[in-house]
Amino acid sequence: MAIGPTIETERLILRPPRAEDFDSWVAFHADEEVMRHLGGTQGRELTWRSMCTLTGAWTIGGFSMFSVIEKASGQWIGRLGPWCPHGWPGTEVGWGLVRNAWGKGYATEGAAATMDYAVDILGWSQIIHTILPENEASTRVAKRLGSQFIKKMDTPPPFEGLTWDVYGQTADEWRARRG
Repeated sequence: MAIGPTIETERLILRPPRAEDFDSWVAFHADEEVMRHLGGTQGRELTWRSMCTLTGAWTIGGFSMFSVIEKASGQWIGRLGPWCPHGWPGTEVGWGLVRNAWGKGYATEGAAATMDYAVDILGWSQIIHTILPENEASTRVAKRLGSQFIKKMDTPPPFEGLTWDVYGQTADEWRARRG
């Protein structure tokens, strides 16, 4: 039973997480370089909880991040998409990809598709991206998507003690940008 839609782009399949994604997700969460800007590494136990949180959000809220599958290889390469847990600073489209998927434009391609989904299907009026200031690669993705710096803000639980740069744009700005 599907808990959410599947979105296809030129090079990616975006679909809700499945049990078969778990081992790939564990490897993703174990990579210190990948997780440096995403809350730090996690072992199998916390990865299970994280994956179940994202998957459960589909049932509770009707949306969540997608598993990202590279069409050419069929491999799980990360997670991205709409995200807004209780207490979050806004309706976010976020991304995190395995290291061998970096620099290929996948984050921008997948985020753009999920921004379309968030605006057209979910009816969001604004999209934000919360990014640690030192995460220059994600800042570049946000800017390529047309998002602008909005503000700095302290990170909410469970990420206390850090400060994010919040980038974003309105749905109308996104619609005008995508043509």
